[in-house]
Amino acid sequence: MENKRKKGNVGEDLATAFLQNKQYQIVNRGFKLGKKEIDIIAIKDNCLVFIEVKLRQNTTFGFPEQAVNLKKQENIKEVAEHYIFSYNWLGNIRFDIIAIIKEKNTTQYLHIEDAFY
Repeated sequence: MENKRKKGNVGEDLATAFLQNKQYQIVNRGFKLGKKEIDIIAIKDNCLVFIEVKLRQNTTFGFPEQAVNLKKQENIKEVAEHYIFSYNWLGNIRFDIIAIIKEKNTTQYLHIEDAFY
């Protein structure tokens, strides 16, 4: 489990730097509700963005974004709803995925905006 968390932190660190380069303001990382979690919460153009990060070393078992299945989306939406009410957010929201493939010499990013509703 520790190795999985370490890998998750690497992915979130890469995604955070990627987002900051795109002028996103990071407001929270690892926001939890029980065992459910949103990897990154950011603001861009007055929109609150809930971001799921998926990191893979290759595509042997599929593309990273394919791991964000319906159940994962429902969990993210539940945590997002809690966050929205906790912080009294009244503006727009969006759900994004950042899929990262980090091989030995290259790192590829796919940022899917409005990935699900």
